[in-house]
Amino acid sequence: MSQPSAVVTGASSGIGAATARHLAAAGFHVFCAARRADRIEALAAEIGGTPVVCDVTDPASVEQLAAAVGDTLHVLVNNAGGAFGSTPVAQADSDDWRRMYEVNVIGLVQVTRALLPALVASGDGVLLNVGSTAGRIAYEGGGGYTAAKHGTQVVTETLRLELWDQPVRVCEIAPGMVKTDEFAMVRFDGDRGKAEAVYAGVPDPLTADDIADAITWMVTRPSHVNVDELVIRPRRQAAQHKVHREPTPE
Repeated sequence: MSQPSAVVTGASSGIGAATARHLAAAGFHVFCAARRADRIEALAAEIGGTPVVCDVTDPASVEQLAAAVGDTLHVLVNNAGGAFGSTPVAQADSDDWRRMYEVNVIGLVQVTRALLPALVASGDGVLLNVGSTAGRIAYEGGGGYTAAKHGTQVVTETLRLELWDQPVRVCEIAPGMVKTDEFAMVRFDGDRGKAEAVYAGVPDPLTADDIADAITWMVTRPSHVNVDELVIRPRRQAAQHKVHREPTPE
């Protein structure tokens, strides 16, 4: 039997890079797709995968990804995404909202559309979208991101209905508080103080490896098992607004 293949978008850092490593360890040949060539080339060399420079918001770039993958694909992890800004809706930056919708929804749709024939051709494909608990509940200052991640969830649900008679399972993982190298820094435009405040008093948020481990479990279930959605949080986070934080030393 030939080696199964997987595509991970947003593979240059965080959850994407960790997922690529975990899938490679599970026996997949991984196509590491992201915009930053140096990072995905180093990652692909480390895990024996294939680097593909890809901007999921650019249709021509996505078509190049599909060409690199070829006719058959077993797993697609739509991980590319991001949050930009945290202003109230009344002061929202429309460009930030457009960027979030473009990468979290339109980009996901473009990659899915381009690679779906290869997933079907495998005879047992898995399409996994990386959503968020922000796709389940709104919170102040998160309007643009929660709207985009609600979009991710709804696209996933629609795909599951539309592909019901195809050999493709459709899954979503919805992480809560995950601390990665870049997510909060990007959201707050490089303001380290604001980024660190997100995790203040929480010594053990989820890590990228926690999510990658869960993703790998989801996509390696027996072919008759579909994990529709997996909501995963650190123990200290009961809900978006309910996080047990330790007192900050004075």
